[in-house]
Amino acid sequence: MAFHTQRRVEFRHTDAAGIAHFSAFLAYAEEAEHEFLRSLGLSVLMRDEQGALSWPRVSVRADFQGAVRFEDELDIAVSVARLGAKSVTYQFQFTHGDRPVATAETTAVCCRLSTTGPPQSIAIPAWAAEKLQPHVTDDARD
Repeated sequence: MAFHTQRRVEFRHTDAAGIAHFSAFLAYAEEAEHEFLRSLGLSVLMRDEQGALSWPRVSVRADFQGAVRFEDELDIAVSVARLGAKSVTYQFQFTHGDRPVATAETTAVCCRLSTTGPPQSIAIPAWAAEKLQPHVTDDARD
């Protein structure tokens, strides 16, 4: 089950040719991820009884199929391509109308934040995994 949201290409996201700059898609993907997590009652920065949790990115990739320009509206479909013990891989499909524009994938690791040291990867808490599980794509299930 994919989550859908929209973003309009802003002038500041375009290059000298008037086409949405590739880097804008990473911002759109992150915004869509945050919106998706909020829809599940989650966030990229949460607290539980043991302290703060966050999801730093460890991998990002994108492929482009077509251009979009200022004022074009993108539909962004977000799904979970993989839900591991400590990490989650999100998949993003960008379309404009019926036309594919780009695909992207980000992998984030669940980490415990500390005021005395670097973030430490931890197992995704069961309560968070339960909320993400229904969004795992069929082709990612065992």
